[in-house]
Amino acid sequence: MEKLKCLSFSIVVVCLLRFTAPCIGEDESVDTPMKTSELQALYSTIQDFVGKWWNGSDLYPDPCGWTPIQGVSCDLYDGFWYVTDLSIGPVHDNSLSCGENVEFSPHLFALSHLKSLSFFNCFLLPRRRPVSIPAQNWELLAGSLESLEFRSNPGLTGSVPAVFGELRNLQSLVLTENGLTGQLPESIGNLFELRRLNLAGNSFTGSIPGSLGGLNRLLILDTSGNSLSGTLPLTLGGLTALLKLDSRGNQLEGGIPDEIGNLKSLTLLDLSDNRLSSGVSASIQELSSLQELVLSNNPTGGDIMNLKWGNMRCLAALELSNMSLTGGIPDSLTELKSLRFLGLNDNKLTGFIPSKIADLPNVTAIYVHGNNLTGELKFSEGFYGRMGRRFGAWGNPNLCYRVGVGLEPTSYAPFGVKLCGSEVIKYEVKLGHDSVSRASSRFCVSGLVLLFMVLIFNFSLGWHHL
Repeated sequence: MEKLKCLSFSIVVVCLLRFTAPCIGEDESVDTPMKTSELQALYSTIQDFVGKWWNGSDLYPDPCGWTPIQGVSCDLYDGFWYVTDLSIGPVHDNSLSCGENVEFSPHLFALSHLKSLSFFNCFLLPRRRPVSIPAQNWELLAGSLESLEFRSNPGLTGSVPAVFGELRNLQSLVLTENGLTGQLPESIGNLFELRRLNLAGNSFTGSIPGSLGGLNRLLILDTSGNSLSGTLPLTLGGLTALLKLDSRGNQLEGGIPDEIGNLKSLTLLDLSDNRLSSGVSASIQELSSLQELVLSNNPTGGDIMNLKWGNMRCLAALELSNMSLTGGIPDSLTELKSLRFLGLNDNKLTGFIPSKIADLPNVTAIYVHGNNLTGELKFSEGFYGRMGRRFGAWGNPNLCYRVGVGLEPTSYAPFGVKLCGSEVIKYEVKLGHDSVSRASSRFCVSGLVLLFMVLIFNFSLGWHHL
């Protein structure tokens, strides 16, 4: 009994002396220590980004204990805490925000178990204090790093380091809305575990690396909002798992490669605001999972009549405006029962608007204005009332609509479209074997009907007087 008392007393003394680690039996997160080297690397990293004033004095017993730093997460390895997630920037109210004289800390490369690294709104002064991504030491994180993100950092300049290609476990690389320039390194094609590659909103130049075609696990590829040029690489057809391909807002040229048709899982394809030509590739019709197709604002040319639009039954948004398209509007578009948005405006389309297009069950917007469409609009007043100005047909000089029985001309009228018969329509008169088409032979159809009605009225009035 005396020995047991002594043992209990010894445990209490040890616990009192080692006040930074509570007694056995309490929460494991407090009892588990962090190695001094790991703690020093973390504190030095945070000080370099946040400011030298930060010393973590309010933390007990360590950053992974009861009072963790917002933006720092840890995992246990061999009985010790190691930093696995480091996020710098004002994501939350109590997040670690970068200081005014921020520097890119070399100490973070000592965090050997780091899985996720993120910088948001941290490097803000591109002229006064530009910061570049270090070109070395990233290989030290190659065994652990799975996610690397730089978001909304206008003061982050320079190019993407080629050493990024050594981050063999990387699954997500996000470099959006920064001040990065230069060409994209071919070494990115070595990141075979990559699921997401987002490079939007920088000033990258040169072509899209053909090596990206080897990333057969890639789900999202976004290179939008840069100054990329050249043609779309044929190797993109190898991205068979791809769900989203967004390269809008660049200077890409040439045509859409036929290999794009291999992307059977693709749900979004946005190549708008480029310099693409050579017509709309027939390979588009092979994208049976596609939900959004946006090719607007390209000098594409050609027509879309021969494409099998019915193959793309999942399509919800089709935006083909301002593409110099010719020919007519294909009837097969009326097979797209999931379609909600149709944009064919500002082209050179001719012919009639298919009347069955109003029967699409989910459509909420149809824009065909700014073309050379002709004929009468044969839609119901209910259609005009439901769509309002989301049915855009103005700017087609030879297009008109017919007023229904009992309705005023302004009731449910399509905006900017004339009433049928309100302007002169060419009327051809044949004399013998000759066809004469002169100004004197041009009649307003509604005027002829009116004249005929007047003659009948006068005749019946005279007969009554008799």
